[in-house]
Amino acid sequence: MSETLLDVQGLTCPLPVLKANKALRSLAPGARLVVLATDPASVKDFRAYAAETGHALVGFSEEKGLFRFTLRKREDPPAQDEA
Repeated sequence: MSETLLDVQGLTCPLPVLKANKALRSLAPGARLVVLATDPASVKDFRAYAAETGHALVGFSEEKGLFRFTLRKREDPPAQDEA
């Protein structure tokens, strides 16, 4: 399984999630994206992002102000709401 590293240290909300979203678009389904961030708000942001998009937040850690998120790209696009 492939894994890509995205370093967004020093960036603040909403940039870490926006950059992660852009990076995930170019990855194959099931691929992992590891995001390194320093913004404390990113913890809440990445949890909400995963719940909203269907990408899995499979790992999270924090050490000395460095947050590490591991996201797995969803296998299938979410179903579109039919009106």
